[in-house]
Amino acid sequence: MSALVEPGRPRAGRVLLVWGLLVVAANLRPALTGVGPVLDRVQDDLGLAPAAAGLVSTLPLLAFAAVSPVVPRLAARWGPERLLGIALGVLALGIAVRWFPAAGPLFAGTALIGAGIAVGNVLLPSLIKRDFPASVGLLTSAYATVMGGVAAVASGIAVPIGQVAPGGWSTALGCWIVLAVAAIALWLPQWRNPRASAEVRRPRLPWRSALAWAVTAFMGLQSLGFYVAVTWLPQVFQDSGRSAAAAGWMLFLFQAVAVLTSLAVPAVLRGARDQRAVSVVCSLVVLVGYLGLLAVPGWAVLWSVLLGLGGGACLVLALAFLGLRAPDAAAAGALSAMAQSIGYLLAAVGPVLFGLLRTAGSGWQAPLVLMCGAAAGQAVVAAVAGRGTVPHPDGRVSA
Repeated sequence: MSALVEPGRPRAGRVLLVWGLLVVAANLRPALTGVGPVLDRVQDDLGLAPAAAGLVSTLPLLAFAAVSPVVPRLAARWGPERLLGIALGVLALGIAVRWFPAAGPLFAGTALIGAGIAVGNVLLPSLIKRDFPASVGLLTSAYATVMGGVAAVASGIAVPIGQVAPGGWSTALGCWIVLAVAAIALWLPQWRNPRASAEVRRPRLPWRSALAWAVTAFMGLQSLGFYVAVTWLPQVFQDSGRSAAAAGWMLFLFQAVAVLTSLAVPAVLRGARDQRAVSVVCSLVVLVGYLGLLAVPGWAVLWSVLLGLGGGACLVLALAFLGLRAPDAAAAGALSAMAQSIGYLLAAVGPVLFGLLRTAGSGWQAPLVLMCGAAAGQAVVAAVAGRGTVPHPDGRVSA
């Protein structure tokens, strides 16, 4: 913590801010990743058609795409600290609504959850850039590790909680309100004492910047890879001869390796002049993982490890680019909004397209070729996204 220097704020305030950011990060995935393991029970109990059940997983990604572009404007009007506090309240409300075991509350609560998380997704890179500009890589890795670790735990404990807790699956989905309330409590000091800003800026999104589009493509392709993996890898593993339980553990292995890998990224970033080489190499590791699944599906454990290694590093890099490629916090917020709106829209399409290719071809070859192409494309855009600075869309130059 002592390495995180923020001029003008006491050390105790810096430490409290860091803990607040990390607990906010802990809330950005468990309400999503805890759904998949109990989705079959949700579908049976509520009588949902398969398409409606799939919407439970897709709806948050669509909310990310819809809400992300307006976050910088709202942050300029209300202040990022207050906006993030409101978002945490919306997230807690969504979890509470979804606790009721009925179709209406399920979809309404999921939409609220997606909206609340979308604001956190956009604001965290901007706040890190503003308050800890010398530690963007370190703090990005820390919050990505916390986010991924809690997400993996949520996947693992959803079924056991659903089996033993009163209310079954609804309690497994609703129990995460405790973490959301804890985040609200830790964020209250930032709400009450927001950092003063000399100028209120409403930055436009950098649609005309080629570098911004490269960062957006990198974010979108790595997000597509993650959501395809968590949606379809267990079925790929089962069709290659693994039991359902073994396939579930290999998905956990994929996520666990990704979390551990994210811890190592700051050391790599610290010694590099830019991030082109490391982002290209990590994208190629993902490509090798998908090529392996295509050619030798029986070596599923090895391919899970490689996909986790490359995917975990690419997630941290994608998040770090949002701060590293921006000249200041306002520009980081605008870049984050652009990259995450387009990126999560692409991520929402990925699992659907993967499944359609599986159905059309009656096998996994065509879907895995698609993922090989996505990983190769990610390596190409990484060579552009790994260096430079996105200019202000309004032509301003940072001091």
